[in-house]
Amino acid sequence: MTDRFIEVTLDKRGVSCTAKLLDDRAPITCNAVWDALPLGGDVYHAKYARNEIYTLVPPFAPEEPPLENPTITPIPGDLCYFTFSDTQLGTKSYGYESQAKHQGRATVVDLALFYERNNLLINGDAGWVPGIVWGSVVDGLDRMADACQDLWRAGALGETLNFRRV
Repeated sequence: MTDRFIEVTLDKRGVSCTAKLLDDRAPITCNAVWDALPLGGDVYHAKYARNEIYTLVPPFAPEEPPLENPTITPIPGDLCYFTFSDTQLGTKSYGYESQAKHQGRATVVDLALFYERNNLLINGDAGWVPGIVWGSVVDGLDRMADACQDLWRAGALGETLNFRRV
């Protein structure tokens, strides 16, 4: 199989990076994501995991992927896939507004990009939260990390995180 690449973009900021799908390590997840592209929506900056931005989208795989190529310590450039139930994201501690597009869905898929080191996927409500590493940024991580820091400091309102085929 030839390598597959996607573009990850913060549209309002006009910043993107290129990631390679890890077909050899997470083939089921990579196929599900690839077949569903383009994907994206409102961006959020993580509160618990540290150096992470993500978007929440409706489930798109015919069956949720198994926990292949799992991690609880993502490194800079990792793209991760998580699945959450509505009750897992329903507490006020997460800070999602009542109008958030994922509200009311029984299942939500979290597509995340980790842009700096020292991340630990532990949550005070749920404990360890392993994610599937399905892609790795191969170009533009420095620009994206700067934009992610700006998102953290200046805010995420009006910004979107999008994943598209290259």
